[in-house]
Amino acid sequence: MQRRSEEKEMKSKIINFIFIFTLLLIATPSSQADELVHKFKSPSFSGIGTSSHYLTIENQEFSRKKAIADDIEAALLQAERDAENTTLAKFMRNLESRIYAQLSKQLVESLFSTCDITDPACQQSSFGSFVLEGNTITYQRTTCDASIYACVQDEEVIIMTITAEDGSETTIVIPIGAGSAGTG
Repeated sequence: MQRRSEEKEMKSKIINFIFIFTLLLIATPSSQADELVHKFKSPSFSGIGTSSHYLTIENQEFSRKKAIADDIEAALLQAERDAENTTLAKFMRNLESRIYAQLSKQLVESLFSTCDITDPACQQSSFGSFVLEGNTITYQRTTCDASIYACVQDEEVIIMTITAEDGSETTIVIPIGAGSAGTG
């Protein structure tokens, strides 16, 4: 009897196993396999989109180089501004400005001074020359004639010629006593 119960139990287990196995086969969706294909992701190897890939690389390189050049230029400009704003640089600009102002004042007084004939101490210069930062400046006090343009005939003028280091010349004709008002 025990044997029969063991046989029934064994049959029951087998039936349960078959039932569960069948249920799993029915419940599980069928799976399908596809062919495995290797594709390169880089356009340099696959050839797909190669030109746009190269263009992107070129643009990135150009942008990096431009950013580096801009950073260097900005740093140089900042260093130049910093050098111009030192106390010594400000002092030198101020001193240079005052020296030029004094020089110009003395030059104007020398050019436009008129002497009284009765004063023997007064000396009036009719010409002169000096060099300023590589530029030669000459002046001459004369009377306007036909060879001089931009002046009235027989008017007293100062002709100032500035010769630059490269040899180029600028000539300025300055009338003396022009623009006097209230006569007449």
